[in-house]
Amino acid sequence: AGEANWIPGSEKPAYLEGLPGNYGADPFKLGEDPANLAWYVQAELVHARFAMLGAAGILIPEALTSYGLWDVPPWYEAGATEFSFASPQTLFAVQLLWTGFAEYRRYYDFKNPGSMGLAQGAEGFSGTGVNGYPGGFFDPLGLSKSPKFEEYKVKEIANGRLAMVAMAGIYGSTTITGEGPLACLAKHQADPWHVTVLSEMWTKFGGEGTLN
Repeated sequence: AGEANWIPGSEKPAYLEGLPGNYGADPFKLGEDPANLAWYVQAELVHARFAMLGAAGILIPEALTSYGLWDVPPWYEAGATEFSFASPQTLFAVQLLWTGFAEYRRYYDFKNPGSMGLAQGAEGFSGTGVNGYPGGFFDPLGLSKSPKFEEYKVKEIANGRLAMVAMAGIYGSTTITGEGPLACLAKHQADPWHVTVLSEMWTKFGGEGTLN
């Protein structure tokens, strides 16, 4: 709990003590109830992981496509893409199966903390015994066994929070401009005084004239 406070000079709530990435930020005291806090911690962790995957899945293909190294549709059109190797129904069924399996074990571990750390008859799925950190098959690099495991937890949630903010920005920019984040960045860099968040919103919502 050596992190700085989110508001300098403020005191960290005692109930947040020991949490990875604890900066004392809980202005609405949502975590005062231990049961709620446990749920919020896991919810943040899962959303952080999805956001990191989502940001990478949006930025990397767009970058590779822009440099001519790949040819894939932008993320907001990817859902309508048909693949030759499998039908949409097959892809949905596979995703449902594997995601359902992972989510079932995650929820089961939340309801019965440490249960996934017990042998379950499936090699690689025994877990670490730490809620939210399944290990085994889900930790191919063995980071959960590293002496720096606690440090990695802090880095993961810090990057995950940044990714959640980034995803919110990507959703907003694409909704307004109809373009991907790198395309929006390129337009802003080409004319930073006239292509901004406010100018795009002004255009999107029917503003007359220009802001500059």
